Amino acid sequence: MYTEFQKYLSTELENIESAGLFKKERIITTAQQALIKVSSGQEVLNFCANNYLGLSNSPVLIKAAKEALDTRGFGMSSVRFICGTQDLHLELEKKVAEFFGTEDTILYAACFDANGGVFEPLLNEEDAIISDSLNHASIIDGVRLCKAQRYRYANADMEDLENCLKLAQAQRYRLIVTDGVFSMDGNVPPLDKIYELANKYNAMIMVDESHSAGVVGKTGRGATEQFNLRGKVEIITGTLGKALGGAIGGFTTGKKEIIAILRQRSRPYLFSNSIPPMVAAAGIAMFDMMSKTHELQDKLHSNTEYFVKRMTDAGFSIKPTQSAICAVMLYNARLSQQFAARMLEEGIYVVGFYFPVVPKEQARIRVQISAGHEVEHLDKCIAAFIKVGKELGVI
Repeated sequence: MYTEFQKYLSTELENIESAGLFKKERIITTAQQALIKVSSGQEVLNFCANNYLGLSNSPVLIKAAKEALDTRGFGMSSVRFICGTQDLHLELEKKVAEFFGTEDTILYAACFDANGGVFEPLLNEEDAIISDSLNHASIIDGVRLCKAQRYRYANADMEDLENCLKLAQAQRYRLIVTDGVFSMDGNVPPLDKIYELANKYNAMIMVDESHSAGVVGKTGRGATEQFNLRGKVEIITGTLGKALGGAIGGFTTGKKEIIAILRQRSRPYLFSNSIPPMVAAAGIAMFDMMSKTHELQDKLHSNTEYFVKRMTDAGFSIKPTQSAICAVMLYNARLSQQFAARMLEEGIYVVGFYFPVVPKEQARIRVQISAGHEVEHLDKCIAAFIKVGKELGVI
């Protein structure tokens, strides 16, 4: 049978490529930081990493990870409830809860697993999940695994959310789910208004802080801090793989009874190995660092404001952003790839995003600013955008 199936796959791949939608992976040969080297030997400035605080190559985190390798070993070779729990895991869970002002935390291999494992253990066909239309793919997949009634509201549209909540009164328990930062546009939902509607219609709230933790809020504690709702949201999910160190590992943090049920019934937690001790140790060091200072957040916010103003003044169309994500709109898929290729020639590493990652005719270059960038890095990136933008008729 594979001969037939092979032809089908080959045709699908050809169609993807001919439509200008084929994704190619570039190879980095150095540590993740502002200035990186790619496999061609070229040194380039990286403007498309989730390394918002510049911690992916932090000496403090590397030191903590190395010490854990020496004292706790490389891996756990087990799930948590058998023999996969070290004191480091418990300490990291406590640090996460303290950071977000919640009651308890459960760790996962990735936030994709956290989102995939949160709904099914908590809700059933008697309940309702009301989800923002631009929520991350992991939330969408997690909702699909749950038998709860599904409602979908337009991105950050409070009127549409209220309509969904009215319909969901027919169900027993209601859970509103939203990203803290929508990863393709960079916008933050009006969490204060979501909270008001949740109270009005007797619903709970879940926020995925993956792109907002470390970025949004005065001290980087995410969307709940931004809207003075720290500790008031029932469920928060997030990752250690972006601003919070850039490695791997996800978490769900929130009400203690919710976390307790997830420990008993969440399948990605019950059937996946614990995160490595070195990742847990680096995570602990990272939260300790962030509890003492928000210098990196201040620098990130300053860098982002500088970049957006300069790019807007140059004539580029940028989605309104409240985060470190700056979507430079090009609208055409082929153009986004051509633009990104030219930027690489200019020494700037960015990637074009196009369907199905974003809607059709909404192609863009997603620029991600970091506290690891200096002003001269930003200036070089902006100059390259202007040069290529003029060449390709974008500005």
